[in-house]
Amino acid sequence: RPPEDEEEEVEVGWQEKLFSQFEVDLYLNEAACQTPLDWQYHEEIRKLEKAGGRKNCRIFTYTDHDRFTNLEELCQKVTDLDHEVPSYLVERMANVRRRRQDRRPVEASSLKSKIITWEPSEEFIKNNHVINTPVQTMYIMGDLGPYGKLGHREYENVLCTIKVDGNGVITVKPDFTGSKGAYRIELDGEKREVWEYTIENASAQVQPEEEEREQRVFRELYGRHRDYLSGLVGSDFEMPLPGTLRLFVNGEIVSAQGYEYDNLYVHFFLELPNQWSSSPFQQLSGVTQTCATKAVGWDNVAYFCYPFTVDMFYTQEDEGVFPYSLPQWPVLYFEVLSLDFWQRYRVEGYGSLVLPTCPGVHMLTIPTWRPVGLGPVAEMRRFFIGGSPELEDLTYIRIPSTFKGKRLSRFGFRTETTGSVTFRLGCLQQSRAFLENSSLRQRMQSVLDRLGGFSQQSSVYNVLEAFQRARRRMQEARESLPQDLISTSASAV
Repeated sequence: RPPEDEEEEVEVGWQEKLFSQFEVDLYLNEAACQTPLDWQYHEEIRKLEKAGGRKNCRIFTYTDHDRFTNLEELCQKVTDLDHEVPSYLVERMANVRRRRQDRRPVEASSLKSKIITWEPSEEFIKNNHVINTPVQTMYIMGDLGPYGKLGHREYENVLCTIKVDGNGVITVKPDFTGSKGAYRIELDGEKREVWEYTIENASAQVQPEEEEREQRVFRELYGRHRDYLSGLVGSDFEMPLPGTLRLFVNGEIVSAQGYEYDNLYVHFFLELPNQWSSSPFQQLSGVTQTCATKAVGWDNVAYFCYPFTVDMFYTQEDEGVFPYSLPQWPVLYFEVLSLDFWQRYRVEGYGSLVLPTCPGVHMLTIPTWRPVGLGPVAEMRRFFIGGSPELEDLTYIRIPSTFKGKRLSRFGFRTETTGSVTFRLGCLQQSRAFLENSSLRQRMQSVLDRLGGFSQQSSVYNVLEAFQRARRRMQEARESLPQDLISTSASAV
């Protein structure tokens, strides 16, 4: 073949239209022009023909307005099968047009008044089913037909896809070649020709002045967006009183696994120690729905997914007491019960959970136990007629609320290990102590230790750190003394 047919290099700009031989033959015919875009291409091709024809040979482009781009977005296949039958989800997703020209601007006032759409329409659901970021697309194509037979659609291959979304993110697929070597396209034909091509970034480097101007525009844009979001939230943000910690827990009883009987439900309540309080309307107890179990591996698991919300306040005592009397943290007590067809219930297990002292999301699996009666009669009664030994006071799981002594003995109390319950807890802490400035950092640290963690490890760490600081000061003071004074005092000793 001639060398000029083997190699071609083209520099393509964003949304720059380079016509293929097929498009030249198509749009030169006036009968094939129907839309205004077709007539525009007809005029451009006529001008190209008068100027000596197109400069490119095999490499051409499809811009965001071409039919190919619309069909490529609507008819993308999930697999590589030739006779693929699209699923319901693929058909629904194919109708979501992520195109910039179809996106209409929304006024800020209307958006602010419609944060929640209570009655969404079918069109609204279809357009918001995915992250509908507007996208502009461009395809760089290659006509890989045999020599002298250019302009056939079956020989068109996508060399590179470039997308720019509304957030300014540029996606180039495949990536720039760099040092990875050329990409290869192997054709399915008698000769099985192999084509290689490379993609390079030919954009000019941005000048420092232009880059600084762009960063300034971005900062102004982000500042306006931050003000807009703060306007949506408002300034009426409730703050707790000084010396008060607010603990907000979004909890979920996820599952219970490993129990003997089916149809489980969980009864739970939250105990607030001294100095803790909650709103009079706050519900501190609850019962889940009755849930049938399913076999997962070796265990029978009941998935509750039961949500609950607790809002509590801790009022700080005098700081002089810390750290000699560490306050207690709220405790969640729960019991797992089973219910059969005859409405007989059995206690399957007891457990307790101390709420996490650190904010964040926590997944906790708590093992449980149940009391066991003496002899086989108790287990036969449990099996045939339901009922089993149970606790009068659920706080006996840890330390009974009525216990006033120094030592609690449970000698002779027979129990049996049962299954476990999984909790997902999202804990948030709010306090004015978190807003202290750097000049009061030492005082803030004590407040944070007191309100946030109450961990003895932090107290020990603070003592060790103070000891290390004192030791460093002694060494610095010793090094600053004159050497003759040090030697004299040493000889005197």
